[in-house]
Amino acid sequence: MTARTATRHPDATDLAGGAILPQDLQDWLTQHAEALDDGSLDAATVLPRLASAGLFRIGVPEAQGGLAGTDIGDAIEAVSQVAERSVASAFVAWGQRVFIEYLLTSPNAALAERWLAPLLAGELAGATALSNAMKFLSGIESLQIAARDVDGQWTLDGRMPWVTNLRPQGFLVAAAVTAPDGTPAVVALPHDIAGLERSADLSLLALQSSNTAALDVSGVRIGPEWLIHADARQYLPGARPAFAGLQCGLSIGLARRALQAAGQAGQGQASRGILGKPLQALSAQLDELTASLIAGVRSQRFVAEPWALFEIRIALAEVANAAVQLELQASGGAAYLKPGGAGFARRWREAAFLPIVTPSLVQLKTELAKRQARLAAQAAS
Repeated sequence: MTARTATRHPDATDLAGGAILPQDLQDWLTQHAEALDDGSLDAATVLPRLASAGLFRIGVPEAQGGLAGTDIGDAIEAVSQVAERSVASAFVAWGQRVFIEYLLTSPNAALAERWLAPLLAGELAGATALSNAMKFLSGIESLQIAARDVDGQWTLDGRMPWVTNLRPQGFLVAAAVTAPDGTPAVVALPHDIAGLERSADLSLLALQSSNTAALDVSGVRIGPEWLIHADARQYLPGARPAFAGLQCGLSIGLARRALQAAGQAGQGQASRGILGKPLQALSAQLDELTASLIAGVRSQRFVAEPWALFEIRIALAEVANAAVQLELQASGGAAYLKPGGAGFARRWREAAFLPIVTPSLVQLKTELAKRQARLAAQAAS
């Protein structure tokens, strides 16, 4: 597979850091942020809202229904701007946009031709269950779904314990499976295929309106028309930068909003007082990491250097957590009072999610430690 390189229109304005989200979507996300987090707003409303703003067309080639003059870096920025207002909604946006990216980079052109339009329009949800596959690629765990050949078709059995954007109104889910010959492959499964069973939404501490659930796979039969790629070992290294890069948008957006809240606390006294320097330093670090992330995804540097992407993902999650801590210090007791501190409490819960979203920070740090050990051994030999 040849990795897709989006072409930016020469007259296009660089959207990074600028306003991508239309004002009505910004207002809706801000108004419903708490309800989206605690699940009191129907999760079915999220995807159509994001799609109506053209969010999923950003970074998609114009010939395939996308927005001209934009690329994957702009898509990361869009997810970040959603996360500034609601990480639950950004989690949905991430899943949808990553699934779209899978189809754009798949050699199965018929699959993309059939499903891209409803995915871009938000009429169908796209769910990525490839976190397991990304960990498999790094040697962290084995694949959780196995395929056997039955009369020329694959029959799948296994389980996906945590998948986001499983909209009950209809979804496609990308899954990694061990093919009958032992090769790891990537397939798409439609929500209504026989043998695929969705659990009730998982009871999460936050991000409840994200349609996150488990999937049981029992005797699911598929033909080659559902194949995203026949060899995950070839496909996933090229797909990983978009997968992780878009995921980093959650950290970027949350960090931005927490730093903004910290700077405004006490009528801006925090930014002028003892916390001023830490706020400035953290803001500068965030900007630098964001620029490095987007540049690396755009240039495809992270295909050959995944460890650099891992380091940025870890650093961004740590910046987001530090930003929330600064918001608490700047706000003082006001952050701990209801209802005034509700926004802070939500961001605190959202920040707690960032280290454990797959691949978790512990898993990434473990991989980086292994790499350092290998490099040290090579240097010593």
